[in-house]
Amino acid sequence: METMKAKTTYSVPALDRGLDILEALAVAEVPQSLTDLAHGLKRTPSELFRALAALERRTYISRDAISDGYSLTLKLYELAHTHSPVDQLLRAAAQPMRELAESIRESCHLSILHGQWLMVIAQAESPEPVRLSVEVGYRVAPLSTASGMLLAAMLGEAEQKNFLAADVSFTAMGRGERKRLGKQLAAIRRAGAHLAQSTRRTGSDIACVVGNPKIGVLAALGVPVISGGVNEGRERKLMPVIERHAERITAALGLGARKGR
Repeated sequence: METMKAKTTYSVPALDRGLDILEALAVAEVPQSLTDLAHGLKRTPSELFRALAALERRTYISRDAISDGYSLTLKLYELAHTHSPVDQLLRAAAQPMRELAESIRESCHLSILHGQWLMVIAQAESPEPVRLSVEVGYRVAPLSTASGMLLAAMLGEAEQKNFLAADVSFTAMGRGERKRLGKQLAAIRRAGAHLAQSTRRTGSDIACVVGNPKIGVLAALGVPVISGGVNEGRERKLMPVIERHAERITAALGLGARKGR
């Protein structure tokens, strides 16, 4: 017997209306009236009234006594921060990292900026008998690594300025070196990925961005390619594969793909 698998989509109109309201208020610069929301969401005021009342009763939104406009409270922020972002990253990354290591026959690791250090928080080992492993908890100066350069590049302008001002290697640079680094970071930011020769061994390193820099959830999925290994000379062909797995981790976090590549 032939079995057909179909993707079933369930519609919950009341929930959809509530989520539409929350998403609209999240991007609104000022409190929104019932009329404003109805116009923006292309719904009638009567469709939104009960959803607004329920969200206000559950304290997800509040209504200004003077303007009668609605705005988000901090309840969503509180719920989002109930669990550590690192814990969420580890859960989201576990399976994609294992599958990546298996498919490209290289180890991979996940890193974050921790103060002025790049810190490895997870790794998946290659199935090859000769492989490169990076110990979880390992810390290194960020600008000496592909992952660290990527994460520094993805910081906001003010945050990046403060980060570089506190970085020992950056403060030791001359004006010309700093200018070249700035151009390099801008190019890396546009790409959302970085391929470079390793500064710590023979071979090269690839890093792709995970998460959404705009909300402070940011990590780098890194792959060290061993010199003389199965992927030497194929680094650029590996990059789209690594990017797809980075995007899977981002999606598992409930975040959209990074825009503006």
